Amino acid sequence: MNKRTTIAAAGLGLALALTACSNDDSGSDTAASTTASSMWSTPAAPQLDLSRYGTLPGVPAGTPTVDCSYPESGPAAKSVQAPNATGVPAEGTVTVTLTTNVGPVGMDLNRAAAPCTVNSVVSLAEQGYFDGTPCHRLSTNPGLQMLQCGDPTGRGSGGPGYDFANEYPTTAYAAGDPAAQKPVVYPRGTIAMANAGPDTNGSQFFLVYADSVLPPQYTVFGTMTDEGIATVEKIAAAGDDGSSPAGGGAPNTAVTIQTAKVG
Repeated sequence: MNKRTTIAAAGLGLALALTACSNDDSGSDTAASTTASSMWSTPAAPQLDLSRYGTLPGVPAGTPTVDCSYPESGPAAKSVQAPNATGVPAEGTVTVTLTTNVGPVGMDLNRAAAPCTVNSVVSLAEQGYFDGTPCHRLSTNPGLQMLQCGDPTGRGSGGPGYDFANEYPTTAYAAGDPAAQKPVVYPRGTIAMANAGPDTNGSQFFLVYADSVLPPQYTVFGTMTDEGIATVEKIAAAGDDGSSPAGGGAPNTAVTIQTAKVG
């Protein structure tokens, strides 16, 4: 796909971009993102009043199965096959456990909310795509507290060679509804996809370890276990190197997903 994936966080009137790309370094961060980065780096940045923001909508009713689309998007960061796209299960949950050098991150993935996303993540895990890969981005800023993983290159530019459409919560809003662009709280423990704009999901995802504020344009596909949250909190406690122009940077504690196992 060759796009830089961004996550825009709303807080204190700033737009904070979280880079997590699909397959390339060729994308660019916006001037607003750069400004946000410098402002967020101020040690005295105030905490957000989360009561100012709405909550995620309910998950719309679905069907037992769906058909997905995974069009090619450019070179893959690690060789994999696109997942099966027909008759994809859209009910129940599936467990994926990330074993990292810092500790385990258990993930409960919700097929009803995001069947095509879960289908892709499970397929990538089963093919070993995430094994031996870094979590390249940490943000500890008020309003956006997350660890970003899923890029084998470690540069925030890699993807699986295909992309797919946004799912919940984006799909809970009618087309053109302005509420779909208004920030809401992504609760502590949420797992969501990074993207480079609408319908450009690839392999990069982020783990929310404290309530964060984002427009509902980042597909939510599961939650972390308590043990998983504790692992991410441990990583966050060591901070980041400030290397990202959009805020945050590489974790000071280097994080590697050693294995990702389904079930």
